[in-house]
Amino acid sequence: MTHSADYIRRLISEGEHVHQDFKFEISDARKIAKSISAFANTEGGRLLVGVKDNGKIAGVRSEEEIYMIEAAAQRYCQPPVDIHTYIYKVEGKDVLEVVIDENPQKPVYALDAEERKWAYVRIKDENILASPIHLNIWRHNRTEEKIIIAYTPREQQILSLLKQHPALTLNQCQRLTRMNRKQIISLLADFIRFGLIEPVFYDHTFYFRLKEDNGTGTT
Repeated sequence: MTHSADYIRRLISEGEHVHQDFKFEISDARKIAKSISAFANTEGGRLLVGVKDNGKIAGVRSEEEIYMIEAAAQRYCQPPVDIHTYIYKVEGKDVLEVVIDENPQKPVYALDAEERKWAYVRIKDENILASPIHLNIWRHNRTEEKIIIAYTPREQQILSLLKQHPALTLNQCQRLTRMNRKQIISLLADFIRFGLIEPVFYDHTFYFRLKEDNGTGTT
């Protein structure tokens, strides 16, 4: 029992991060589905239920919360996600650890109240709506399509723009190149897959920038 308590305290001491989220209580299965989607679409992680944002232990209040987590994973995630749950006694209170593995077949969607599908990714300690670029990359990964980049003027135009600017959003790339949105999404996704550019997230927005020493030779 002491070992279990020490294990949970050690996890709590790490705070919330890309692989860990605290939940004071489970009151909405759809909201939890967002967290499950984010972890499954990123690198996996865990929820610690019965723990406040400040790390204080509140304890799981009822078994209903466990059922809601199961519903979130099986009913409100698409495809359904297998989760692992463990209960630990800490300071006389139950803390529920919910482990979510990274899903090899992305994306995992969370369903909203209108049954619409939304995919999320985990960035630092937040669940962020996946960009169209993420969806394109995952779609290609699922079909295992072979991608070949030919450096036509279209590709060179985007790489040259990214060399001129520290980072650009998807909308900025579309406006500056005057290409259609589908073309820009496909090209940016291909460049990420080949390690030529990388996505960065700040101010609640995804930006794209050239990776250093990418060997593109753009001028």
